This record gives sequence, C-alpha cells and structure tokens, in this order.
Amino acid sequence: MRCLRPVLLSVVLLTAAAPLHAQQEPEGSAISLAREYVRKGENEKAVYLFGRLRNDEQTAANVLPDYLSSLQALKRYKDAEKLIKRAQRQRPDDPLLGVALGLGYMKAGDEAASQKQFERVVGQLTTAQVVPVAAEFQRASQPEWAVRAYLRGRELANNETEYAPQLIQLYTQAGQQSKVMVETLRLVQDDERQLPFVRNMLQNSIQDDKDFAALEKELLGLVQKNPDRTVYSELLLWLQVQRHDFTGALVQAKALDRRSHTDGQRVLDVAEIARRNKDYESAIQGYEYVVQEYKAPPWYAIARQRLVQTREEQVRNTYPINQAQLQSLLQEYQQVLTDLGRTPETAPVLRSMASLLAFQLDQKPKAIELLNEVINMPRASLDVVDQAKIDLADIFLLQGEPWEATLLYSQVEKSHKDTPLGYDAKLRNARLSYFAGDFKLAQSHLDILKQATSREIANDAMQLSLLITDNTAMDTAGVALRDYASVEQLVFQNKIPEALRGLDALLQKYPGHALQDESWYLKAQLQRRTGDYPGALATLEKITANPKNDVLSDDALFLAASILEDNVQDREKAQQLYNQVLVKFPGSIYVAEARKRFRKLRGDAL
Repeated sequence: MRCLRPVLLSVVLLTAAAPLHAQQEPEGSAISLAREYVRKGENEKAVYLFGRLRNDEQTAANVLPDYLSSLQALKRYKDAEKLIKRAQRQRPDDPLLGVALGLGYMKAGDEAASQKQFERVVGQLTTAQVVPVAAEFQRASQPEWAVRAYLRGRELANNETEYAPQLIQLYTQAGQQSKVMVETLRLVQDDERQLPFVRNMLQNSIQDDKDFAALEKELLGLVQKNPDRTVYSELLLWLQVQRHDFTGALVQAKALDRRSHTDGQRVLDVAEIARRNKDYESAIQGYEYVVQEYKAPPWYAIARQRLVQTREEQVRNTYPINQAQLQSLLQEYQQVLTDLGRTPETAPVLRSMASLLAFQLDQKPKAIELLNEVINMPRASLDVVDQAKIDLADIFLLQGEPWEATLLYSQVEKSHKDTPLGYDAKLRNARLSYFAGDFKLAQSHLDILKQATSREIANDAMQLSLLITDNTAMDTAGVALRDYASVEQLVFQNKIPEALRGLDALLQKYPGHALQDESWYLKAQLQRRTGDYPGALATLEKITANPKNDVLSDDALFLAASILEDNVQDREKAQQLYNQVLVKFPGSIYVAEARKRFRKLRGDAL
C-alpha cells in the first residue's frame, strides 16, 4: 500500500484544490478522466476514480469494461471478479457478463475455472443470446467457444443448417477444411438455390488433393444416402470436373441426364470440357454415348459433329500423324454431312473438312471451295461466315498469298470489333506481319490485344510481343528474329522438313543468341511430330541442362516428360521428370498437370 500513497495523495490534492463549480460537475467528467487514464496506461489513477463512483455506475455497461481492464492490468483479479459478480446480480439476464467472468479467470491463470464458466454460459444460452455471446467470444479471441455457442444455438433451433454461414467462417479461419466442407454442404440440404454459393465456397476452401478426396468421399456418401436429391449429384459432377476426372464426371452426367430428362446435354457438356483439356478418350466416350442413346435434336446433331472433330484433334495430336486415319476422318465428315445435310448448323463440319484438306492432305482448292460454300450459305449467321473467312485467310497464307489473307482478317476485325472473334482476326494479322518481318506493325496490333477480354488471346499476344521486344532490343533490325519468324511460317505451312533445316541453319549462324533456347524448343516439338523421339529428348536436354535455368526450362522439362510418357512409354523416367517440374519450378503453369500425371504414374487413385 506504501507505493500507492503518492498517487492517491496527488489525486486527493487535485480534488481539494479544484474550484467549487468543478466539484459540482456531473460524474460523467470523472468517468471521462478515468478513461483518459486508462488510455494512457495510468491504471492506478483510473481505478481510484472508478472506485469513487456509485455502485450502479461502476457496473454500468459504459463503465464496466474500462474498470475491469484497469483492475486486471494491476493484477487485482479478485476485485475484478467481485465487480463482475456484482454486475451479474444487477443484470442477471446479461450473458456477456458470464463471458467476462470466464475471461477474468483466464487472465488470472485459473484455466479450469475459466473453462467451467464458459461451459456454464453456453449451457444456459437462449436462442436470442446465441449471436451476441458468440460474437463476444470472437472479440475475445476465443473462436472455439464461439463455435460451441453456435452449435448450442443449432440444438435450440433443432435445425442442422442454422448458423451455417457463421460456422463456415470460423472453421475457415481455423483451417479446419473438413468441417468447412460439411457445413458448406449443409446449405443445400434444405435450399438447393444455394448451389452456386456452395460451389464458390468449396472452390475457395479446397487447398490440395487431400481436400478434394475428403470432399469427394463426403459427396459420394450423400449421393448414396439421398438418391433422389440431384443437388448432391450436381456437386459431385462439378467436383470431378474440377479434378479432371472426366470418367467419373461422365458417370454422374449420364445419371443426371436420365433423371432430369435433358436428352444428353449434361454428358455433352462434360465431353466438351474433356476435349478442351485434351482428354480425347473421355470426350469421344461422351459423344458416342449421346449419339447412341439420344436420336432427337438438337444434341444428337451436335454430338455427331463434335465426335468426328474430336477424333481429328486426337489424330492430329498423336505423332507421327497417321495419314490413313486422316483419310478415314474425311470419309466420316462426309457421312455426317450426308446424314445431317449441308446447313448453317453443320457449317462447323464443312470448316473442319476444309482445315483437314488444306493443312493435312494438301488439297487446298477443295478446301477453298468448301469455305466459300459456308461464306455464301443462305441464312448463315455472321459469326459462322466470318469464322470461315478466317479459315480461308489461313489457307491463303498457307499458299503464300499474304495480301489476300490480311484483307480477310481485316474484314473480320471490322465486322467484329471488340469481340473475341475480332481479336482472333487481329492476332492473326499480327502474326502475318511477324512472319513478314514487319515487327513494328505486328507490335502495334499486339499492344491492343494484350488488353483483350479473352485470356487465351491476351496470353498469346503477350508471348509474341515479348519475343519481338526481347530480340529487337539490342538488334533493332531483328536480323536473327526475321530468320526465326521465317521458320515459324514454314511450321504454319506444315513444311516440317524445311523448318527443321531452317532451325539448324539459324542455330549455326547465331550461336549463343537469345533465340537459341526458343529454336531448340521448337526443334524438339518438330522432332516429336516426325517421330524422332530420341532426337527431341536430346534437343530438350540442351535447354534443361542450362545452369542459368532459362525461362523455357520448365516448358522443356514438361515436354520431355510428356514424350517419355506418351511416346516412349518410359513411365519411370517420365515420373522423375514430372517430379522435377514440381520441385524446381513450383510457380510454373505446368505444375497442376505435372502433379496430376506424376500421381497417375505413381499409381495414386484419382
């Protein structure tokens, strides 16, 4: 007590010396002064002033928190406990005082008393008290007790979905992903309109394959327990698409199509996603199912077209390309046109046939004839006509007629301004200028395209722009880049032997140039296309062995792993290289696919 006397004496002297009118001011001024002492950390002065207030003022809601904090700061825990209990006698229905009492025990170091008090608070909750008590627990950094308060409220409401959003937030903050998933799924239990929100929440909460597996297990159980609830099948289908498990997704899509009587639309959607992700086998399986099971429009006709287009894409991406299969595909296209007719709806078939004839079978006049048929087709939409114009311009470029090509590209740019199709035409015009060595004009197109709404077009524009910028910074004339662009034009024209000879000449002419790795990478891609897999792997090793870790190192490593897996069938070596992609290049765009392939080769269940 000796140490407090100077402080108390100064407060008493200040009070005695004050003028009469100050002594007659309302108690509010003393409270304000005490709060100021609390703010400054002068807790002894604050406690003295709070202690002079009347009992009902000391326990008032606007005074009690500051008075408590000062007492606890001075470690006067018993006084603090007495203060709270006095407040409880005055306001027995205020559950927040019970929380404050438990927090006081905790600050005093009596953990057992604290937990017992919190249990008492939660056990005595009424429905109206749940939210304020849980919020008080959160404010006091006691999230586990906030969870228990909400769960008690759920019991009182006798509703499994009550307080689900609050619990999702708390579980997310605690990193309890399995509980986040369970609570999130509860939201669609009684209200299927919550499905978009639930998908979004799950997308944000899933962190890794372990979370995917846990969610899939939970959904499978819900589907089995609730066979008549399509919402769980919808979520399982969505999850399997997220995991690129298109085989499983097709199973769910077929079930949903039968249940919802949607004539194969769900299967068609999954097949298209599989095709875009280059899972051709799953895509073909889906299209074949629709063709066999549903003969009515409109999905049957669409499935027939996409089936042959996917088969062509598969053939064109399997090296070396099988010419007999290409001829078979041409016959299949012709059969589709015979069965479905030559209409605006089958125009995509005519376009695909034209591309096959021009780029793979070297029948350009026939391809041009087919495209002109689309362009002049009655009732054909502007989109269909302009897509055919872009295809026709590509063939003119293939034939070495750049002026005809740029005229058509520019027409589409003008008629589809600020649309993906217009941006595509502009990108092709930029590439044409690049092939011609007019890098300044190409760059002017690319600067606009880098802001395109289509991510794919914007990325392609950015890559070509960086290639031009990087290789004209020191060499403003871009001599080496002109040679490289000429090689890329040969590749576009499908003149692979000539392109390979051009790359060898470029590498010999410009040793150590910045384009060296790009030339090696392109050469490896062409060697793969011709079936020279050992040559492709040897070329890629020149990039991956570079101690500087060039920007193409992850591309080269992933391509080498793909060749080993898909073409050489060396699964063990491919697995090693996929693992190197994961370890050496964790920020690479190939990480997700590399991880998927690595785990597949390791034998993990999808």
